[in-house]
Amino acid sequence: MIRAIVTDIEGTTSSLSFVKDVLFPYARKHLPDYVRKNEKSVIKILDDVRTAENNPQMMTDAVIETLVRWIDEDRKATPLKALQGMIWEAGYKAGDFQGHIYDDALEVLQRWHEAGISLYIYSSGSIPAQKLLFAHTPYGNLTNIFSGYFDTTTGPKFEAESYRVITNQIGVPAASILFLSDSRQEISVAIEAGMQAILVDRESKKKSREIARNFHDIVIQEKAA
Repeated sequence: MIRAIVTDIEGTTSSLSFVKDVLFPYARKHLPDYVRKNEKSVIKILDDVRTAENNPQMMTDAVIETLVRWIDEDRKATPLKALQGMIWEAGYKAGDFQGHIYDDALEVLQRWHEAGISLYIYSSGSIPAQKLLFAHTPYGNLTNIFSGYFDTTTGPKFEAESYRVITNQIGVPAASILFLSDSRQEISVAIEAGMQAILVDRESKKKSREIARNFHDIVIQEKAA
């Protein structure tokens, strides 16, 4: 029986284009000014970039250039994700955009939550960024339906050990956890870690036990133990 569900965000609960075409460009555009205006509050992030680049003397402008380059390279670097989350928070609060969630994901996640199944997020975006997305949707604040959040501070999404760490933190057997993602590689390593897993492929022409076109295609026993 499924007792907990862990889901990815991009391409799974939410449109990939929202992240790629709205959030990433917004962060890239506002990053230089944000860092310069808030340098003291982001000093640890800047120092983490210096450490990653093995250049402790790197000037702020050079750190900014590095961060912008990481965005262009789609780097999953934790310091970048943390900074992006801070910039997006400012954007959400300013009303520049709202977090996207598919109607089918919203309906089914809410149903699972009401059935007593614990829901978790595991995304390469930082935990603050995840919470911001679900707190500022057209449907209101949805953060109350999730029991917890995981990001790259837990471990890389393409390594089975990360899913073992998540299993330990959730506190139920891996076989009782269902993982959802649009990434075949993530699905593979989750299964390697002992979880059940379903690929969410919104472009697929057909569904199966292993592939869902949307959340309505995912059939599980919806009464938690």
